[in-house]
Amino acid sequence: MKKNNLGKLLGVALVVAIISTGLFYMLFAMKANSQTGATLVVAAKALKPGTILAAGDVKTIPWQGALPKGAYQNTKAVVGSTVFDTMAEEEPVLTTRLASGVSAGGAGVPAGMRAVSVHVTDSTGVMGLLRGGQKVDIQVVIGRGTKPEATEVLTALENLTVLSITPQAEQGSQGQNLPVVTLLAKPSEADILALADSGARVRLTLRNPLDEATRNRGSVTLGSIMRGARSEVAETR
Repeated sequence: MKKNNLGKLLGVALVVAIISTGLFYMLFAMKANSQTGATLVVAAKALKPGTILAAGDVKTIPWQGALPKGAYQNTKAVVGSTVFDTMAEEEPVLTTRLASGVSAGGAGVPAGMRAVSVHVTDSTGVMGLLRGGQKVDIQVVIGRGTKPEATEVLTALENLTVLSITPQAEQGSQGQNLPVVTLLAKPSEADILALADSGARVRLTLRNPLDEATRNRGSVTLGSIMRGARSEVAETR
Protein backbone atom coordinates (compact mmCIF):
# COMPACT_ATOMS: atom_id res chain seq x y z
CA MET A 1 0.00 0.00 0.00
CA LYS A 2 2.83 2.34 0.90
CA LYS A 3 4.60 1.46 -2.36
CA ASN A 4 1.49 2.37 -4.34
CA ASN A 5 1.26 5.77 -2.60
CA LEU A 6 4.94 6.43 -3.23
CA GLY A 7 4.50 5.56 -6.88
CA LYS A 8 1.57 7.92 -7.20
CA LEU A 9 3.53 10.74 -5.55
CA LEU A 10 6.46 10.17 -7.88
CA GLY A 11 4.11 10.22 -10.86
CA VAL A 12 2.53 13.48 -9.77
CA ALA A 13 5.97 15.02 -9.17
CA LEU A 14 7.09 13.93 -12.65
CA VAL A 15 4.01 15.47 -14.29
CA VAL A 16 4.51 18.75 -12.36
CA ALA A 17 8.17 18.82 -13.38
CA ILE A 18 7.30 18.29 -17.05
CA ILE A 19 4.65 21.03 -16.98
CA SER A 20 6.99 23.47 -15.18
CA THR A 21 9.77 22.81 -17.67
CA GLY A 22 7.40 23.33 -20.58
CA LEU A 23 6.14 26.62 -19.17
CA PHE A 24 9.71 27.83 -18.58
CA TYR A 25 10.80 27.13 -22.14
CA MET A 26 7.60 28.65 -23.55
CA LEU A 27 8.19 31.92 -21.62
CA PHE A 28 11.86 31.93 -22.64
CA ALA A 29 10.94 31.48 -26.31
CA MET A 30 8.32 34.25 -26.13
CA LYS A 31 10.86 36.65 -24.63
CA ALA A 32 13.48 35.73 -27.22
CA ASN A 33 11.02 36.26 -30.05
CA SER A 34 10.00 39.68 -28.69
CA GLN A 35 13.64 40.77 -28.51
CA THR A 36 14.73 39.58 -31.94
CA GLY A 37 12.40 42.08 -33.60
CA ALA A 38 14.20 45.12 -32.13
CA THR A 39 16.53 47.21 -34.28
CA LEU A 40 19.06 49.92 -33.47
CA VAL A 41 20.21 52.77 -35.72
CA VAL A 42 24.01 52.98 -35.93
CA ALA A 43 26.51 54.90 -38.02
CA ALA A 44 27.21 53.17 -41.34
CA LYS A 45 30.64 54.83 -41.39
CA ALA A 46 32.71 57.23 -39.32
CA LEU A 47 30.88 60.56 -39.08
CA LYS A 48 32.45 63.96 -38.42
CA PRO A 49 30.84 66.91 -36.61
CA GLY A 50 28.82 69.03 -39.03
CA THR A 51 27.71 66.08 -41.16
CA ILE A 52 24.07 66.34 -42.24
CA LEU A 53 22.88 62.75 -42.10
CA ALA A 54 21.79 61.14 -45.36
CA ALA A 55 20.22 57.72 -45.77
CA GLY A 56 23.61 56.17 -46.60
CA ASP A 57 25.23 57.47 -43.41
CA VAL A 58 23.19 55.28 -41.08
CA LYS A 59 21.82 51.76 -40.93
CA THR A 60 19.95 49.46 -38.58
CA ILE A 61 21.23 46.36 -36.85
CA PRO A 62 19.34 43.69 -34.86
CA TRP A 63 19.27 44.41 -31.14
CA GLN A 64 18.40 42.29 -28.15
CA GLY A 65 17.52 43.66 -24.75
CA ALA A 66 16.80 47.24 -23.74
CA LEU A 67 17.77 49.94 -26.21
CA PRO A 68 20.33 52.56 -25.10
CA LYS A 69 18.81 55.79 -23.81
CA GLY A 70 18.17 58.23 -26.66
CA ALA A 71 18.54 55.55 -29.35
CA TYR A 72 16.56 55.29 -32.59
CA GLN A 73 14.99 52.27 -34.28
CA ASN A 74 14.24 53.83 -37.67
CA THR A 75 16.76 55.60 -39.92
CA LYS A 76 14.07 58.01 -41.17
CA ALA A 77 13.98 59.55 -37.70
CA VAL A 78 17.59 60.81 -37.97
CA VAL A 79 18.01 61.63 -41.68
CA GLY A 80 18.44 65.40 -42.04
CA SER A 81 19.80 65.88 -38.52
CA THR A 82 23.29 67.32 -38.03
CA VAL A 83 26.06 65.46 -36.24
CA PHE A 84 27.85 67.63 -33.69
CA ASP A 85 29.85 64.94 -31.91
CA THR A 86 32.13 62.47 -33.71
CA MET A 87 30.69 58.97 -34.18
CA ALA A 88 32.64 55.85 -35.12
CA GLU A 89 31.40 53.22 -37.55
CA GLU A 90 28.78 50.92 -35.98
CA GLU A 91 28.37 53.31 -33.03
CA PRO A 92 24.73 53.86 -31.93
CA VAL A 93 23.18 57.12 -33.10
CA LEU A 94 21.84 58.91 -30.00
CA THR A 95 19.89 62.13 -29.47
CA THR A 96 22.85 63.53 -27.50
CA ARG A 97 24.99 63.38 -30.66
CA LEU A 98 22.58 65.15 -33.02
CA ALA A 99 21.14 68.59 -33.62
CA SER A 100 17.90 69.28 -35.47
CA GLY A 101 15.39 72.07 -35.88
CA VAL A 102 13.59 70.80 -32.79
CA SER A 103 16.44 70.42 -30.32
CA ALA A 104 20.20 70.29 -29.97
CA GLY A 105 21.74 67.23 -28.40
CA GLY A 106 18.67 66.48 -26.35
CA ALA A 107 19.06 69.82 -24.58
CA GLY A 108 15.64 71.01 -25.71
CA VAL A 109 16.89 74.14 -27.52
CA PRO A 110 14.99 74.62 -30.80
CA ALA A 111 16.57 76.38 -33.75
CA GLY A 112 16.39 80.14 -33.37
CA MET A 113 16.25 79.99 -29.57
CA ARG A 114 18.84 80.25 -26.80
CA ALA A 115 19.40 78.66 -23.39
CA VAL A 116 20.33 81.34 -20.84
CA SER A 117 21.21 80.86 -17.17
CA VAL A 118 20.42 83.54 -14.57
CA HIS A 119 21.13 83.82 -10.87
CA VAL A 120 17.84 84.15 -9.00
CA THR A 121 17.34 86.13 -5.80
CA ASP A 122 14.43 86.45 -3.33
CA SER A 123 12.54 83.58 -4.98
CA THR A 124 13.18 80.72 -2.56
CA GLY A 125 9.53 79.68 -2.37
CA VAL A 126 9.09 79.71 -6.14
CA MET A 127 12.35 77.77 -6.60
CA GLY A 128 10.86 74.98 -4.52
CA LEU A 129 7.94 74.72 -6.97
CA LEU A 130 9.91 75.00 -10.22
CA ARG A 131 10.21 72.10 -12.65
CA GLY A 132 11.55 71.92 -16.17
CA GLY A 133 8.90 72.92 -18.72
CA GLN A 134 7.10 75.38 -16.44
CA LYS A 135 6.56 79.02 -17.45
CA VAL A 136 7.82 82.05 -15.54
CA ASP A 137 7.94 85.85 -15.74
CA ILE A 138 11.18 87.71 -15.07
CA GLN A 139 11.22 90.62 -12.63
CA VAL A 140 14.26 92.89 -12.47
CA VAL A 141 14.93 94.87 -9.27
CA ILE A 142 17.37 97.81 -9.23
CA GLY A 143 18.31 100.61 -6.85
CA ARG A 144 18.19 98.75 -3.57
CA GLY A 145 20.66 100.54 -1.35
CA THR A 146 20.93 103.74 0.69
CA LYS A 147 17.58 105.04 -0.64
CA PRO A 148 14.99 102.26 -0.30
CA GLU A 149 12.25 104.49 -1.71
CA ALA A 150 14.17 104.58 -5.01
CA THR A 151 14.07 100.76 -5.36
CA GLU A 152 12.52 99.98 -8.74
CA VAL A 153 11.03 96.75 -10.13
CA LEU A 154 10.10 95.92 -13.69
CA THR A 155 8.63 92.77 -15.22
CA ALA A 156 11.13 92.60 -18.06
CA LEU A 157 10.05 89.37 -19.77
CA GLU A 158 7.00 87.13 -19.67
CA ASN A 159 6.12 83.51 -20.37
CA LEU A 160 9.62 82.04 -20.60
CA THR A 161 10.09 78.27 -20.39
CA VAL A 162 12.26 76.75 -17.65
CA LEU A 163 14.80 74.26 -18.99
CA SER A 164 16.55 73.32 -15.75
CA ILE A 165 17.06 74.35 -12.13
CA THR A 166 20.30 74.28 -10.14
CA PRO A 167 19.26 74.85 -6.51
CA GLN A 168 22.85 74.71 -5.24
CA ALA A 169 24.04 78.31 -4.91
CA GLU A 170 26.92 79.50 -7.06
CA GLN A 171 28.63 82.86 -7.23
CA GLY A 172 27.29 85.33 -9.77
CA SER A 173 28.92 88.35 -11.39
CA GLN A 174 27.73 90.54 -8.50
CA GLY A 175 29.53 88.42 -5.92
CA GLN A 176 26.41 86.80 -4.43
CA ASN A 177 25.93 83.06 -4.04
CA LEU A 178 22.55 82.34 -5.63
CA PRO A 179 20.68 79.41 -7.21
CA VAL A 180 20.65 79.23 -11.01
CA VAL A 181 17.75 78.75 -13.42
CA THR A 182 18.28 78.06 -17.14
CA LEU A 183 15.59 79.54 -19.39
CA LEU A 184 14.62 79.18 -23.04
CA ALA A 185 14.65 82.60 -24.71
CA LYS A 186 14.73 84.38 -28.05
CA PRO A 187 18.09 85.98 -28.92
CA SER A 188 16.79 89.47 -28.05
CA GLU A 189 15.45 88.16 -24.73
CA ALA A 190 18.79 86.48 -24.05
CA ASP A 191 20.48 89.90 -24.12
CA ILE A 192 17.97 91.29 -21.61
CA LEU A 193 18.51 88.31 -19.30
CA ALA A 194 22.29 88.64 -19.50
CA LEU A 195 22.12 92.36 -18.69
CA ALA A 196 19.73 91.81 -15.77
CA ASP A 197 21.88 88.98 -14.39
CA SER A 198 25.03 91.11 -14.46
CA GLY A 199 23.66 94.41 -13.16
CA ALA A 200 20.46 93.84 -11.17
CA ARG A 201 18.59 91.38 -9.00
CA VAL A 202 16.48 88.82 -10.86
CA ARG A 203 13.25 87.46 -9.41
CA LEU A 204 10.89 84.84 -10.86
CA THR A 205 7.11 84.64 -10.77
CA LEU A 206 5.53 81.31 -11.66
CA ARG A 207 2.78 81.23 -14.30
CA ASN A 208 -0.06 78.84 -15.00
CA PRO A 209 1.16 76.85 -18.05
CA LEU A 210 -2.10 77.58 -19.88
CA ASP A 211 -1.83 81.34 -19.30
CA GLU A 212 -0.49 82.97 -22.48
CA ALA A 213 -1.65 86.51 -21.66
CA THR A 214 0.84 89.39 -21.52
CA ARG A 215 0.39 92.96 -20.30
CA ASN A 216 1.82 96.43 -20.79
CA ARG A 217 4.86 96.49 -18.59
CA GLY A 218 5.99 99.53 -16.66
CA SER A 219 8.36 99.95 -13.73
CA VAL A 220 7.15 100.52 -10.17
CA THR A 221 9.15 102.18 -7.41
CA LEU A 222 8.82 101.66 -3.69
CA GLY A 223 8.42 105.43 -3.30
CA SER A 224 5.41 105.54 -5.65
CA ILE A 225 3.75 102.67 -3.80
CA MET A 226 4.26 104.38 -0.46
CA ARG A 227 2.92 107.69 -1.79
CA GLY A 228 -0.11 105.88 -3.20
CA ALA A 229 -0.69 104.13 0.12
CA ARG A 230 -0.50 107.45 1.99
CA SER A 231 -3.01 109.01 -0.44
CA GLU A 232 -5.46 106.15 0.11
CA VAL A 233 -5.14 106.50 3.87
CA ALA A 234 -5.72 110.24 3.64
CA GLU A 235 -8.84 109.78 1.50
CA THR A 236 -10.38 107.37 4.00
CA ARG A 237 -10.02 109.80 6.88
